[in-house]
Amino acid sequence: MLRYEFLLLLLSLAFTQFFVPGDAARIPRTTPDEAATNKCNYEACHAVDPKKLNIHLVPHTHDDVGWLKTVDQYYFGSRSTIQKAGVQYILDSVIKALLADPSRRFIYVETAYLWKWWLRQDEKVRADVKMLINEGRLEIIGGAWSMNDEACTHYHSIVDQFTWGFRRLNDTFGSCARPHIGWQIDPFGHSREQASLFAQMGFDGMLFGRLDYQDKNQRLANQTMEFIWKSSSSLGKRANLFTTAMYNTYSPPPGFCFDVLCSDEPMIDDPDSPDYNIGKRIDDFLRYAVTQRNYYRTNHIILTMGGDFTYQHAEMYFMNLDKLIRYTNERNGSFVNVIYSTPSCYLKALNDLKLEWPTKSDDFFPYSSDPHAFWTGYFSSRPTVKYFEREGNNLLQATKQLVAATNLKNYDKPLELFREAMGVMQHHDAVTGTEKQLVANDYSRILYESMDYAEEIISEAIGKWTGMANNTEASFKIFTCLELNISSCAFSEKNNIFTVVVYNPLSREVTTHVRIPVEGNSYTVRSLTNGKNLEVQIVPIPDEVQKIPGRKSNAKNELVFRANYIPPLSVRAYVVRKKAQENVVEQSEPTNYISNEMFNISVNTDGNLMIKWNDRDLNVVQSFHYYVGAEGNNEVFVNRSSGAYIFRPKEASARNFVYTGMYKIYKGPVVEEIHHKINEWISQVVRLYTGPEQHIEFDWLVGPIPVKDKIGKEIVTRYSSNLQTDKTFYTDSNGREMLKRVINYRPTWDLKLEEPISGNYYPVTSKISLKDEKKQLKLSALVDRAQGGTSLADGVIELMLHRRLLKDDAFGVAEALNETAFGEGLVVRGTHYIYGSRINSDEYELGEKNLELELSHHPWILGTPGNFSSDIEKVSVIKNYVLSPNVHLLTLEPWKDGTILLRLEHLFEVNETLKMSRPVEVNIKDLFTTFSIVSIKETTLGGNQLLSENKPLKWQPEINEVENEEENERQIVEINDDSILILLKPMEIRTFILKVRRKSL
Repeated sequence: MLRYEFLLLLLSLAFTQFFVPGDAARIPRTTPDEAATNKCNYEACHAVDPKKLNIHLVPHTHDDVGWLKTVDQYYFGSRSTIQKAGVQYILDSVIKALLADPSRRFIYVETAYLWKWWLRQDEKVRADVKMLINEGRLEIIGGAWSMNDEACTHYHSIVDQFTWGFRRLNDTFGSCARPHIGWQIDPFGHSREQASLFAQMGFDGMLFGRLDYQDKNQRLANQTMEFIWKSSSSLGKRANLFTTAMYNTYSPPPGFCFDVLCSDEPMIDDPDSPDYNIGKRIDDFLRYAVTQRNYYRTNHIILTMGGDFTYQHAEMYFMNLDKLIRYTNERNGSFVNVIYSTPSCYLKALNDLKLEWPTKSDDFFPYSSDPHAFWTGYFSSRPTVKYFEREGNNLLQATKQLVAATNLKNYDKPLELFREAMGVMQHHDAVTGTEKQLVANDYSRILYESMDYAEEIISEAIGKWTGMANNTEASFKIFTCLELNISSCAFSEKNNIFTVVVYNPLSREVTTHVRIPVEGNSYTVRSLTNGKNLEVQIVPIPDEVQKIPGRKSNAKNELVFRANYIPPLSVRAYVVRKKAQENVVEQSEPTNYISNEMFNISVNTDGNLMIKWNDRDLNVVQSFHYYVGAEGNNEVFVNRSSGAYIFRPKEASARNFVYTGMYKIYKGPVVEEIHHKINEWISQVVRLYTGPEQHIEFDWLVGPIPVKDKIGKEIVTRYSSNLQTDKTFYTDSNGREMLKRVINYRPTWDLKLEEPISGNYYPVTSKISLKDEKKQLKLSALVDRAQGGTSLADGVIELMLHRRLLKDDAFGVAEALNETAFGEGLVVRGTHYIYGSRINSDEYELGEKNLELELSHHPWILGTPGNFSSDIEKVSVIKNYVLSPNVHLLTLEPWKDGTILLRLEHLFEVNETLKMSRPVEVNIKDLFTTFSIVSIKETTLGGNQLLSENKPLKWQPEINEVENEEENERQIVEINDDSILILLKPMEIRTFILKVRRKSL
C-alpha cells in the first residue's frame, strides 16, 4: 500500500506539470460565477415531502428519428396523412410554455432534432433556451443523436453516437446540458452492454419502458421494478447502474393525456359549468397513483406525461397539468405532493432515501408483449440495411483515423454529417428494420451520401500522406468499392493497369485476402512494399451473383491474392496488370471436396455441407431451412402475425428445402471453393484459404424469396455439430461480453412459453457460440451484420438470414415486411465465419477475437487507375507491435481545436483466458507516427466530462456481494520523459483527449 500511495503522489505531481492550463478543447466546466446563477440538474428539482406520496410528473415527447415518416418529414411536419407529427412545432411550443411559468419542467432526448431546430433559431430564442437549460427547466436526457436500439447495434456505434450528441450539447449549452440519466423508453428489449456503457459514461441511472410481460408481472408483484443492474462481471462496481422499469411504458395515466393528439377530457375547473369535473378527475388520478405506488418500494412514483410527438401545442398540455397539480395538492387532507419533475429529480429523490436495492446481472432479451408476440423478428429484419450500417461504421472509423493522422483540413462538415448519419442509423426504428419502406430508403440515402463523400476525404488524406496529391503531372484519385459484396467494382473492371490500395483500420497487423472483380482471366499483382509479384488466382463469379437484380457489372471473374502483414492503421498497395486473355474453358475440379491442413469439406446427396476438422473430434453439417410466417388478423393474441417486429412461425418446426441444385469446386494456390446452389434462390460459396487461417468462410446468398404461393418465409441456416451442449449457448451483447443462454429458461422468473421457437431467439451482433465442456471444444459462428440466432437442439447453431412476409404484425408500421428491389424480391448476400477452437485457449480465443474485429473493421479495398508510385512504406499511423494483442485502438478521431480523441480497450473478459485476460500496460508516448502527445486528459466514455470530475450517485445493493473490481478511479499510471503508461483491465474502455504536436508528412 505504501508503494501505491507513493505512486499516487508522484502521479499528482506529474499531472501538475503535464496538464497545460488553458488547453484547447477544454471540457466544459461550471465556473464559480456560473454556479451562482445556474441552478440546473439536481439543484433545479422541486421540493419533495418525506411524509407524503410524491408524484413526479415528467412532461416529455418521444420523437422517433424516422419510423413512419422520414427524419425530415417528422421534423417539418409533412405527410400528415401518415402521422400528425412536426418536431419543429413541438420545440417552438415547449419553449414558449416553459417561459410562461418557471415551475414547469420538460425533458428532451433526441439531439438530432434539437440540433436541426437550433440551427434555425434567432439569437433571442437561443438565449431563452440557454437560460431554461441553465435553470434546469429544460433538461436534456439521454443526449445521444438518437435513442438507439439495443439488440442490433454494435457497441462501437453506440459509443460514437452518444459521443457526438454529447459534444453538440457541450459545445452549444455547456455543463448544464450534460445528461445524467439514460432514457431508453421505447427500444424493444434491453441489453446488458447498454447499461454498462451508460455506467461508463458516468450516468446516475437509466429508465426504460419495455420488458417482457411475464417479467414485468413478477417484478410488480415483488416490488422489484427498480434495481441495480450489475452489467459487467469484469468491470465490477464501475459498471453497476441503477435502473427503473416504467409502470406505463412512457404513456400518461389512462384518461390523462391532454395533448392535441389525444381525446381525453380536459381539467374543467369552472364550478358553474355543467361539465365541471375537478373532483372526479382528482379521484381518478389518485386512484391510479395509489395503484402504481403499491408496486414500487418508496413514497415516490414517476408519471410520464407525454408520448409520441406530443406537445405540438404545449400550452394545452401544460395548462391542464398546472390544474392537476394545483387542485390535487390543495385538496383537504391530501396525502400526495404532485410536482413537475424530471427523471434526474426522480432518481435523486430515490437516492436520498439511502435504501438497499435488488440486483440483476442478465439482460432483457427476448422481449415479449404477450404470449404470442416475441419481438425477435427485428433481430433479422431488413438484412441489407443492417449490413449497410455495419459497413458505415467501418468506413467512418477509417475516415476519422486518416483525418486525425494527416491533419486534413476543410473536411469538418462532411465528417460531421457522416457522424450524424451513423447516429441516425442507430435509432430503434432504423437498424432494426422496423420502419416503413420509404423511410428505409431514406436512411440508406442519408448514409450513402456520407459514405460516398468519405471517398473524397480518404483520397485526399492518402494523397497528402504519400505525396501523390502533390504530383502535378497527373490528377490523383482513390476510389472506394462499395459494391464488392455483389462482386462489382468500376476501377478494377475498366482498367488494364490499376493499383489496389488496402487500408487496415485495426491496431494490429492483418493479413487479408483481396478479391477484386475483373473482366479478364489473367493478371499479375506486384507488391509495392517489396517489388515482388504475388501468387494470384482467378475464380469465376457464380452465376447467382452475376444475376443479382440491379448489378451492373461485366465482371465474370474475381482476382484473388493474399495481402500479407499489413501493419496497423496503415496502407499497402499492389499494382495489377492485365495480361493477354487466356484460352481457358471453365471447369470445376474432378474432386468432390475441398480441404487444407485443418478441414475437409464436401456436399452430401441432400445438398448439405459436411465439415470435418482434421485435428479434433468436431464435425458439422451445414444446411438451409425456412419457417412459414404465421398470418392472422392480430385482433387477439393467438392471431398474431409474423412481421417486421414479431417472429412467429406458423408450424412447430422449420421446413427443409428440396435440393434441386448442384455444386462446382475450384482449387488453386490461394483458395479452394465450393460454389453450391441449393435451389433457384439460395446459394453459397464456401471457402478455405491456404495459409494459417483456421476458419471457414461462408458467403451465403438468399433471394428473391418466392411468394407466389402466398406463403411468407423466414430463411435460416444451421450449423449442426457433434458437440454436447446441454441446452446452452452463448451470444454477444452488442459485440462485447458474452452472455449465457439456456433453452426455455430465464434467470429471473419461471418461464411459461407458448412460442418455443421465437421465444428462444436472441440478438447476435457479432457471434454465437457453443461449448462442449467434456471435449473442451467450442464452435462459433461470426456474422457480418446483426442477426437473430439460437440453439434449439444440442450442438446446433441457427441463424436467421432473410425474411419476406405478407402480413403486418400490427405494431404500428402498417406494412408487411415484403422488401423488393429492381422489381423483384430483395436479394441478400452475406458472410459467416465458422471457427472451431479449444475452450479457454489463449491462442484460439485470440484468433476468434481477431476474426470478430476483421468482420466489423475489415481492411478497406480502395483503388486508383494506373501505377501507384509513391513511398508506401511510410504510410502508417501507429508503430507496429507496440500494442499488446489484447488491446484494441477503438477510437482515433479529430476532436476540437486540433486535439484528438483516443479510446483504448481491453478485448477480453475476466477469466476468459489465462494470459489474455490479464491487465496490460500500454505506453502511448511514442505510439503515433504523425504526431507527438503534448498533454493528455482522461474523460468519461462519452468524452464530455473529465473522469476526475465525474461523481455519480452511489447506490447500495441488498446483498453486499464481492465485486471483481475495487471501486477506484482509473488513472494514468506513469508520465515521464519516456512514457505515458496506461493500465487497461479486462473489458475496460479508456477515453482520452490528446493535445498534440504535428510532425511533417
